Amino acid sequence: MKKICNAIILILLPLLFVLAALLVGRYSIRIQDIADTFFHPARAAAENYRVLWYLRLPRAAAAAMCGAALAVSGAAFQGVFRNPLVNSGLLGVSNGAGFGACLAIVFLGGGIYTYALSFVFALLAVALSYFAGRVSKVTTSVTLILGGVIVSSFFSALISILKFIADPYSQLPSISFWFMGSFADVHYIHFYAFLPMALGMLLIFLSRWRVNVLSMGDREAVALGVDVKKYKLLIIGGATLATASAVCISGTIGWVGLVVPHIGRMLVGNNNVKLIPVSMSLGACFLTLMDILSRCISTSEIPIGILCALIGTPFFVYLLKKTRGGGWT
Repeated sequence: MKKICNAIILILLPLLFVLAALLVGRYSIRIQDIADTFFHPARAAAENYRVLWYLRLPRAAAAAMCGAALAVSGAAFQGVFRNPLVNSGLLGVSNGAGFGACLAIVFLGGGIYTYALSFVFALLAVALSYFAGRVSKVTTSVTLILGGVIVSSFFSALISILKFIADPYSQLPSISFWFMGSFADVHYIHFYAFLPMALGMLLIFLSRWRVNVLSMGDREAVALGVDVKKYKLLIIGGATLATASAVCISGTIGWVGLVVPHIGRMLVGNNNVKLIPVSMSLGACFLTLMDILSRCISTSEIPIGILCALIGTPFFVYLLKKTRGGGWT
């Protein structure tokens, strides 16, 4: 019964934040307006219908899904690599996606090509990281992380080249705003990314107890009968799929994959069987809240990546002070 109650709470929390996202904004909407729009559209006001269906609902759903994906990917990477400082962009996903987005903006005029190329190059970046970290037919956690650093630096250089040749009046601002992160342009057509995102999160969720085993180290995992290579690939693949799908919708959003799993550990401890679903729920709540703040605290919308960094950094310092850097030994 307790497990069922906990599961219900984890599901209801993001839904409540999504509901808050539908209610809150410069255009006032009541609970009754939402009920009329969704259940009695014939008697709903045309303005309410347009604001809810075409503006607030798609971006609230995207924020919740992307937040869950980035948080659970960060938790999975922290467990597999046994490092509390890694995040969902560890293996070059963010810079790979950024290069794909820049490529689309500079040469293809942006639009739907931005989302497609950012997704493709995010996956390519992780594949290159795995290849770069493969030494003597073996890929260890350390060499894989080093491979991610190398590939991230490589794509960062390519991004700088594209920024240099981009039109400073039209293309360069688009590139800059993409890297700041935003859900302002999200529409239902972008929901195509929800399928690979959900698949990636499902792979991590189903393998969550194996993250516990892998966090003990490769030798201990082998001794316990876990196929280390198979499950590392499975979990890293799921995290990559989830992160790449999220980044191609939202642009670069940092700190979610780093801070949210640590908040989860404060609540439920290091057991990934509990931490993985908690991270999903908290990530969805966190990014939905940031999206609400980004469009409400100023006359013009603040890019959500900036807001996450402004709030995430001091909060992370608070976590370090509160836990005294512990919880990982």
